[in-house]
Amino acid sequence: MNTQPIREESHLDLRSIGNSAMVSRWRTEAMRAHSTPRLIFIHKGQGRITVAGLTSGYGPNNLIFVPAGTMYGIELGPTAYGQLVTIPRAMADDWPEDPVHLRLRDVAAQRELVTIMDGLEAELRSDRPAATRAAHYQAGLLSVYFERQCSTAEPESRRETSRARLAAAFTDLVERDFRTGRSVADYARDLGVTPTHLTRVCKQSCGKSALTILNQRVHLEARQLLRETRKPIKDIASGLGFTSAAYFTRSFQAAAGMTPSDFRRAAG
Repeated sequence: MNTQPIREESHLDLRSIGNSAMVSRWRTEAMRAHSTPRLIFIHKGQGRITVAGLTSGYGPNNLIFVPAGTMYGIELGPTAYGQLVTIPRAMADDWPEDPVHLRLRDVAAQRELVTIMDGLEAELRSDRPAATRAAHYQAGLLSVYFERQCSTAEPESRRETSRARLAAAFTDLVERDFRTGRSVADYARDLGVTPTHLTRVCKQSCGKSALTILNQRVHLEARQLLRETRKPIKDIASGLGFTSAAYFTRSFQAAAGMTPSDFRRAAG
């Protein structure tokens, strides 16, 4: 029986996001984080994205960088289409330490980005000699392009408010500790605020309460473990901080509309 934890993708990768089989997952899954950075390029359409507890609208030719360990979630509108780049750990130092949202308005800059992304995709799909090395060179060009665009972009002043900083600090703690069974009150105490204030700030910054953010992160992990491993349900419950498998089952069913066992069978 396979009881190994989920092996998260960390090599260089590019995949499409939008009106495809992936749509429901991108629309419904809660905020999550990865151990390596992600870059999201929206080609067309509109929607909302939440990064480090702050929700922003996006439109065509938006480029959004999510650092490693930073919680994010994206809502895709019906016509939205884009690409998601997984940046390898070995290349992470070439990218910023903080989230960045660029709105590319210059047509020449838009064309340059499309050329780089097309080159990256072509090399990742190629079976020619040295294609892997060529793909990494394209990713290097992408990091240079991004740095140059950042150098001329206006700073995201919304991220500098005390409200945004508190929401970001909370999501950082959630990503670190969501498996421990800690409550919102525990997180609020660590942050030096009341649970009521923390919830109000989260509602204002991303439209979700602190408890919703925490519960969604826990249940996203549960769904991934149920879908991608054969780990016993009682072990999943224990590993996510639940005091009993029965309590986990009730909580999961309230969130997902089915029991963990039924979800695992449906995921096939």
